[in-house]
Amino acid sequence: MCGFVVVTGSKVGLEQILESAEHLAHRGPDEKAHHITSEGTVLVHQRLAIVDLHTGKQPIVSGSGAALVHNGEIWNHESIRSTLGSVFTTKSDSEAILRGYEAYGEKVLEHIDGDFAFVIVDGKKIFAARDAIGIKPMYVGRDATGGLWFGSEQKALFEHCETIEEFPPGHMFTLETGFVRWFKPTWFDDAIIPTSDGSKLRDTLIASVEKRLMGDVPVGALLSGGLDSSLVSAIAARLLKAKGRRLKTFSVGFDIDSPDLIRAREVAAFIDSDHTEVVATIEEGMKAIEHLIWLTETYDITTIRASTPMYLMSKEISRQGVKVVLSGEGADEIFGGYLYFAHAPDSVEFHKECVSRVKRLHTSDVLRADRSTMGAAVEARVPFLDPEFLKVAMDVDPKLKEIKPGVRMEKDVLRSAFVKGEWLPDSVLWRQKEQFSDGVGYSWIDMLKDLGERTVDDISFAKASELYPHNTPMTKEAFLFRGIFQDLFGHAGMVKNVSRWIPKWQDYNADPSGRANKLHTKTVVVPA
Repeated sequence: MCGFVVVTGSKVGLEQILESAEHLAHRGPDEKAHHITSEGTVLVHQRLAIVDLHTGKQPIVSGSGAALVHNGEIWNHESIRSTLGSVFTTKSDSEAILRGYEAYGEKVLEHIDGDFAFVIVDGKKIFAARDAIGIKPMYVGRDATGGLWFGSEQKALFEHCETIEEFPPGHMFTLETGFVRWFKPTWFDDAIIPTSDGSKLRDTLIASVEKRLMGDVPVGALLSGGLDSSLVSAIAARLLKAKGRRLKTFSVGFDIDSPDLIRAREVAAFIDSDHTEVVATIEEGMKAIEHLIWLTETYDITTIRASTPMYLMSKEISRQGVKVVLSGEGADEIFGGYLYFAHAPDSVEFHKECVSRVKRLHTSDVLRADRSTMGAAVEARVPFLDPEFLKVAMDVDPKLKEIKPGVRMEKDVLRSAFVKGEWLPDSVLWRQKEQFSDGVGYSWIDMLKDLGERTVDDISFAKASELYPHNTPMTKEAFLFRGIFQDLFGHAGMVKNVSRWIPKWQDYNADPSGRANKLHTKTVVVPA
């Protein structure tokens, strides 16, 4: 939805702060504004207008002088508006945070339902918070003058801040307390093994998709033809059809008959969506790599491989005037859908890995979805990561999630929840997991590996551990990405903020591709 920078207690000049905020222009090209409080704190906001297109400009400042910048969406803002009455001056969902803060103080977090990162400056007070899973990004830094910076992305901080750390998901922050966890679900304790049968999965996911259709602009959907995005698209299409509207869906591939494009074509016909196929070239992908590393602020192989086609698709989505898309991130972590989960020694370890993966989503798929889409000024919404759906899904008995080759495939309990009702064709409902970076066309990853082999010489690669002692690259492809990252940023704090996506329980972790797993079956389909 937006990007913001907040700077307090710093001697860095206003013009320099505004220049740093320009690095976030891609997150909010519709309008920009800044506000300086009576205490000298600077709040800068770059807006992508989705809710309240005409009066929702930020920063939002109350009559008392409290000021808010917010990135995200508050799904229950109408309910909060109804409860608090006539104090609102806009129709913006963001204002619900500020008015809720004025009414409830820091306990406003108990009242809002949304995906958010926000900072409220109230006199000398700073109150900031990030949503439960970290759907919306935020970072915190300190400059050489002692100033405290908050920013939606590190690129708005790294030129001035000596230290940068990620604002942890599910936490709030004040100057007095520092970081305090506010999101404390039962499922965070992986020692508690759940026993639910998953009977509420379908209804809860439908409700999660429905709330994410909110907005004053059309909502589309990313459709890879895999289970997760296909379920989200099918639900959205049915909900919109009941309102006399037709869902727009989008898919991407590096070949007209790549696995994802073929299956997405089948799903689009089945759910009757207005479907667009983006057929990118390998050359376009290669040329975009450096920009993708700039956008994602990572050198992680999996993230870069998957972000590139997602970004190329998002550019076409933006060109068509669509600002919001639904996406299927999170299901593989919640249900143990990656093929490596089949190697889990037992259901207890399976469950612990699910919990661990969900907790770390902000470092991988959630980061990729946010940066790839917002890099083209498109907002991605992720129904599988709604806290209510998580409460239900993470309470499912892990024995119902376990992969048993020949007996039960990955995400069987989720697939079974949608058997009745003609939601998807069987060929998609029971399609084996294909990681996005594989499904867009097997040649994509092969070409990236080859690029690394061709551009990184053996002498340089032999010095990998010396050059990069932290997260040392294990392949020439990884070495290439790490070098680009270093050239773009060169900030020690940013290097340590990167997490690598590494599969567990297998001895070939140098390549995180799903195709490296021995259980992977190459997709062979006959084009229609």
